[in-house]
Amino acid sequence: MPADLPPPSTEAIAHSNTLCSLIHQEINRNGGWISFARFMEMALYAPGLGYYAAGARKFGAAGDFVTAPELSALFGRTLARQLIEITQASAPHILELGAGSGKLAVDILLELQRLDALPDSYLILELSADLRERQRALIATQLPALADRVRWLDALPQDFRGAIIANEVLDAVPVHLIQHSAGNFVERGVTSLDGEFAWADQPLSESLAASLPGIDLPDDYLTEISPAAAALVASLCKCLAQGGLIFIDYGFGAREYYHPQRTCGTLMCHYRHHAHDNPFLYPGLQDITAHVDFTAVADAAVKHGAHFLGYTTQAYFLLNNGILDFMKEVSPENPSAYLPLSAQFQKLTSPAEMGELFKVIALGKNLQIPLRGFERGDFSRLL
Repeated sequence: MPADLPPPSTEAIAHSNTLCSLIHQEINRNGGWISFARFMEMALYAPGLGYYAAGARKFGAAGDFVTAPELSALFGRTLARQLIEITQASAPHILELGAGSGKLAVDILLELQRLDALPDSYLILELSADLRERQRALIATQLPALADRVRWLDALPQDFRGAIIANEVLDAVPVHLIQHSAGNFVERGVTSLDGEFAWADQPLSESLAASLPGIDLPDDYLTEISPAAAALVASLCKCLAQGGLIFIDYGFGAREYYHPQRTCGTLMCHYRHHAHDNPFLYPGLQDITAHVDFTAVADAAVKHGAHFLGYTTQAYFLLNNGILDFMKEVSPENPSAYLPLSAQFQKLTSPAEMGELFKVIALGKNLQIPLRGFERGDFSRLL
C-alpha cells in the first residue's frame, strides 16, 4: 500500500471486504480466473457495493478527484456555446451520459437560460442510483424553475435528435489488460491466491484478438484495450438520428497511446486525491481508470454511421468557444474575484494541467456544419 494514502474508516474497510468476497466468489465460479475488465466492472459498478454504485462521495475536495465541472463553472458555460450550435442545427435536446454530481448540467442550463437558448429537454443517463439522487437534489435546489426540463433515463433513447455529451465517462469503462511478450499476446486477468487478488495470464480469446490495435508493440509491453468503450460509442451512434456527440476525456490517438515507451499502459487509481497503480487496493473505495484511445472511438463511430467533426485539446476547444469572454466579466482590479477565476482558467487550459492531456472529439449524424470548438488546433492527424 502506498505509504501516503490516508487509511479508510472501519466502516469503509468492511464495505470493501464485502465487495472483495463477492469478487472472489466470481473468480471461483469462473474456474479461478476472471478478466481484469470483469474485475474493474465489479469494483466500479457492482450493485450497492461498487465505487460508482455505493454512497461514498466521489467528486470535489471531499471525494477522490476533481473534474472540470467541479473545478469551475467556466467549463460548463463554455461547453454550452458548442451545444447551441449542435441543437440549432438538429433539435433542441441534450443528453448527458454519466452526469457526476450534476454540476455540469446546472452550469450548462444556467448559461443556456442566460443566452435564451434553453433546450426542450435535458436528459441524463446515469447508471448509479446514488449519483442519480444527488443530481436530482442539486438540480432541484439550484434550478427549481428548470427542473421540469430534466429527465433521467434508464436506457438510451431511440432516434435521438440533438447533442450528446460525455465528460470523463469513457475513462471509467472497463478495459482488458493485454501483455505482449516474445512475439505473443496474452490477457492479464485476476485470480485468488491465499485470499488475496493476484495477477494471472491466460491465452488471448479470438474475440479479444480481433480488437487488438494494428500497431507493432515491443516485447514486455503491457497495455489496455476496451471493446466495451467501442460498444458504447456504437450504441450512441445507433441511437442518434441527427445531431452531434462530444466526448471529453484524457487520452491519446492510437500511435501515442501505444507508444513503444508506454510499456506499462495507462491504468490508474484515484483515492482521496492520491493517484497510484494498484487496482487491488480498497475495491469499491477507489476509482479505477484508463486513458482513452480516441482512434478506437473515432473508428467505432464511423463504422456505425457517424462522421468525424473534430479532434483537439481541451485548451483549444475552450478557447475556440470563447472561454476568454467569461474572464472579461470580472475586472482584474477586483483581485478577490478575478484571481480565483484566473486560477480556474489556468487549470482548465494550461498544458501542465488539464489543457493538453484532456482531448475533445466530436462526431455527428446528419450534421454537416463546422463546429466552432475545432476552428483552431486541429489534432486529427494524431488519430
